[in-house]
Amino acid sequence: MTRIDLHSHSSVSDGTDTPAEVLREAVAAGLDVLALTDHDTVGGIAEAAEHVPPGLTLVPGMELSCAHAGSSVHLVSYLFDPDAPGLAAELRRVRSDRASRAEEMVAKLRGLGVDVSWERVLTIAGAGRDEYADANTIGRPHLARAIVEAGAARDVQDAFDQWIGSGGPAYAARYALDPVRAVELVREAGGVCSLAHPARAEGALNGAVPIDLVERMVAAGLGGIEADHPSHNRAQTKEWRGVAADLGVVVTGSSDDHGSLTGHRLGCRTTAPEAFEELVAPATGVSLIRG
Repeated sequence: MTRIDLHSHSSVSDGTDTPAEVLREAVAAGLDVLALTDHDTVGGIAEAAEHVPPGLTLVPGMELSCAHAGSSVHLVSYLFDPDAPGLAAELRRVRSDRASRAEEMVAKLRGLGVDVSWERVLTIAGAGRDEYADANTIGRPHLARAIVEAGAARDVQDAFDQWIGSGGPAYAARYALDPVRAVELVREAGGVCSLAHPARAEGALNGAVPIDLVERMVAAGLGGIEADHPSHNRAQTKEWRGVAADLGVVVTGSSDDHGSLTGHRLGCRTTAPEAFEELVAPATGVSLIRG
């Protein structure tokens, strides 16, 4: 049975392991296909491509940050051309605003007596000071790790709960794409996409992505819904599988692994081979990378 995991992160965004290490862990987990989907960047794909072992297929991808009515929506995108003008311009803007937002949160934390520094956050993220041009992306998990190091939280989740989660005392908003426009940009760049962990939309009133929004995303070209996700309970998985069936899109399953932050869980959820084939069939941006 072919084992396919379509959502993972490396140290290029908020994972703990390098792209090469992620691929080695994929082999150890018995995967046949892995998508590397760092937040708002394909900066780890070149390194990953150099380390694809025989028998493993790498799917170049990215998790694109979107927002709707004040809540987060994430789009796991695959096989797009990262140099397509429209998408590339939006990614530069998103990454730049990520850095500005993190710096603003550092200032808020320091004002609240939490001894974190912007330099330390950059080091944890492996990013340069000019984030507009940097391939790495800075996210709240990097800031959370700095908060833990400063002794102001027990762990990353506690840092979110106390300080930087939505509505927290050091939280700051950031720029994010409209989800429907994001789907359009990915499709214009020759890519395909799946709605990531739809039952877990931070800031949403009921914690989930609104169905009417999903319908509009499907009309714009959304090809899948990540119903099988570690954060979903059985009822949520069943519900979103039903939504996917009703809207005529495939169900994807993924670990959303972030290395040690999530317990090295590659392969804990997988995508059926026939769903994968249907999802990627329209893609024309870049090719699968086979070992």
